[in-house]
Amino acid sequence: MTRSADVIPSARLVERLGEALEAASAPPPGATVVVAVSGGLDSCVLLHLLRFRGGGRYRLVAAHFDHAARPASDHDALWVRGLCTAWRVPLRSERAPSARRTETAARSARYDFLHRVRREVSAAAILTAHHADDQAETVLFRILRGTGVAGLAGIPTIREPGVMRPLLGVWREELAQYAADVGLTWREDASNDELGFSRNAIRRRILPEAERLVAPAARRALVRLAEVAAEDEAAWGAVMQELLGTTDARDERDGVSLDREAFLALHPAVRARALRALARRMGSVLDHRGTRLAVAFSSSGRSGGAIWLGAGVELTRRLGRLALVRRPVATADRALEIADPGPGSGDAWVGGRPVRVCWGSREVESRAWAETLDVPSDRLPIVVRGRRPGDRIRLPGGTKKLKKLFLECRIPHDRRDEVPVVVDAEGEVLWVPGIARSANTPRGGDTHRLRIGIGPQATDEA
Repeated sequence: MTRSADVIPSARLVERLGEALEAASAPPPGATVVVAVSGGLDSCVLLHLLRFRGGGRYRLVAAHFDHAARPASDHDALWVRGLCTAWRVPLRSERAPSARRTETAARSARYDFLHRVRREVSAAAILTAHHADDQAETVLFRILRGTGVAGLAGIPTIREPGVMRPLLGVWREELAQYAADVGLTWREDASNDELGFSRNAIRRRILPEAERLVAPAARRALVRLAEVAAEDEAAWGAVMQELLGTTDARDERDGVSLDREAFLALHPAVRARALRALARRMGSVLDHRGTRLAVAFSSSGRSGGAIWLGAGVELTRRLGRLALVRRPVATADRALEIADPGPGSGDAWVGGRPVRVCWGSREVESRAWAETLDVPSDRLPIVVRGRRPGDRIRLPGGTKKLKKLFLECRIPHDRRDEVPVVVDAEGEVLWVPGIARSANTPRGGDTHRLRIGIGPQATDEA
């Protein structure tokens, strides 16, 4: 796949990769790392750098995820397999059961796969080939969608758990020059030219026009903005714990509380920052409206009063203390149907929270709960949803209402709407993850054996 082993590569790029790995507190030499390889220019350059210019620093495992989004995607997978065979790099690959409808869903599926591979091979990190042009495009995309200052920081060099972007300071043209230097070939994704995708429109039309008509160095300015915003966020992170300490912030069973008088002594802008930080600690993200309402309520709300902030969070006043409290959002619930027992995955919303569901694949074993269900064909689709009034499950001693089962299992009342329930097409409860499985045994007909996994959904970024 390379022109000649004697060709001298872009030495500066090799140096910058090493510097980036050192600056990012990379895994120690000899560690296993997963390298995300799509077959495009960026990921092929990253894999080549690590394989042939990295001095054998790491044990490499390539990972390729086929999104099944276009007819030629399987050809890309075969090409990547040939590349890894030629370079003697172990490869893990997987094809999505169907194309995801949105870029966000596709990204989520890709990272689910990468993290699964990382666990399977006991890798210290996942390396992706995001570069400076990706950073500029991400920042502009977020600006156009009205991001806050934190969003301006763009793609982080390191994102937990264990994702690293060592080429984030390198421009696409530098990667192309390296590829030319070493005679590297790659696969072009035709969908990158389709302006129907928002990022393609930014890359192909909006940014070039901005540089032609407004600011010739727009890309570099956007990357510089990301660096400034990241520094600003890091500074706030360094002092926030100390600031919260002045408000006597305490973790509570249902959230977090703080001393109202001490909190009001802070500047309103600092109060806004503190409330967003506390919401993040609870696993929620306050938007601009929610933050504005919270700051106003903190100074004017009466004792015993409460205000809904969105994102599953309520702010209440309890005498001299303010409390951010988790509340289920029943109106946001969305059931997930499993119409086919073949491999797949998706998200259900239960109690206002996303729940990851997967079936028929190795991903099942990575979820918090896993179970094997025998389902007759005429009882498909299987549905994952929240509990409903009157739901009952058949146990060895007879049927029992879920309401009574939750009470016996000491599930707190304000957590019961967050428990996922798996039912068949007739509404019969088959499984309540972590609590009980139906004792009913299907009889006759064509029966499918379905291995299903359910667990909390993590939020992925770029």
